[in-house]
Amino acid sequence: MAVSQGFREYVKEQLDRVTPVTLRSMFGGLGVYSRGLFFALIDDDTLYFKVDDSNRADYETRGMGSFRPFSDDRMTMQYYELPAEVLEEKEALRAWVGKSLAAALKKSRGKANTGSGGTKRGEAIKTPRKPLRKGPSRAEGGRRARKRVEAKAGPGSGNRPARRTRASGGGKGRKDRS
Repeated sequence: MAVSQGFREYVKEQLDRVTPVTLRSMFGGLGVYSRGLFFALIDDDTLYFKVDDSNRADYETRGMGSFRPFSDDRMTMQYYELPAEVLEEKEALRAWVGKSLAAALKKSRGKANTGSGGTKRGEAIKTPRKPLRKGPSRAEGGRRARKRVEAKAGPGSGNRPARRTRASGGGKGRKDRS
């Protein structure tokens, strides 16, 4: 998973001829960015470019393989190995970089609009809620609202109901608090 210093410098030099790039360490390899857009990666001294349906055939017709972060086939990523001759020829490299940047931009726009949760940008994420309580709400004069009003009112407080006591048969085992 290591990237040699010599290969790192060579790739940076070649890519800088067509677009300004920065290399950032990530998971033992390097991420390649152009103007903040992640479009390529380097792993085991191999350069991989971002692909999608628009440019995947360019790699497959040349027999280039996809990036596999693990030694087995558990997972492949949408990055394909760049042919060595493309890295050495400036005009060909410009075209391949352009297609890879377009694929990366398309992907990043999709993420910006939908986010990882699949909602559109700015849209609230809807979380499942507990089922609503049955019966009238406090505002509608339901049982819970009456209890609160009764507790505050006390006996003889105008037209509000008097507080329930054991003697009046009101409370369930509560002692008289008057």
